[in-house]
Amino acid sequence: MAVNMITKIVRLRQVVRHWKKKSQRRRSYSSDSDESTDSKCRTPSGSLAVYVGPDRLRFVIPTRFLNLPVFVALLHQAEEEFGFRTTGGLILPCEPDFFRKIVNLLEEDEEKFCGLGLDEFVNIVSEVGFDCSCKDSSSSSHAFTPLLTRV
Repeated sequence: MAVNMITKIVRLRQVVRHWKKKSQRRRSYSSDSDESTDSKCRTPSGSLAVYVGPDRLRFVIPTRFLNLPVFVALLHQAEEEFGFRTTGGLILPCEPDFFRKIVNLLEEDEEKFCGLGLDEFVNIVSEVGFDCSCKDSSSSSHAFTPLLTRV
């Protein structure tokens, strides 16, 4: 009788492992863009995963972007906000929609936008009429605030 019970337990563990693997595969295939992939997915060679915003949305960017002035400014902001010692991945204190716009502009025409700093990107994005939660509703002039504010 004890052998029968042990066999049932072993079989149950096998079934649980099978379904766990199946659910993990389904989760990784269900995402439709790089920035929303499961954090356990591998980052492609020549790329870097960064986490943006208060919800830590994951973006995968080419490592060559890190030398651009806008990313240097964001890295300085991250250093001021979090210091050098952080647990986990590289976190950037920036609104996800603004960061997505920066990445999109650089992917569209990197040569044109590669020399721009953070202030220039703020101007470009605010001139385009960037409509999201990044606008400061408490300000009377509704100034654009792409960086997260300290609480």
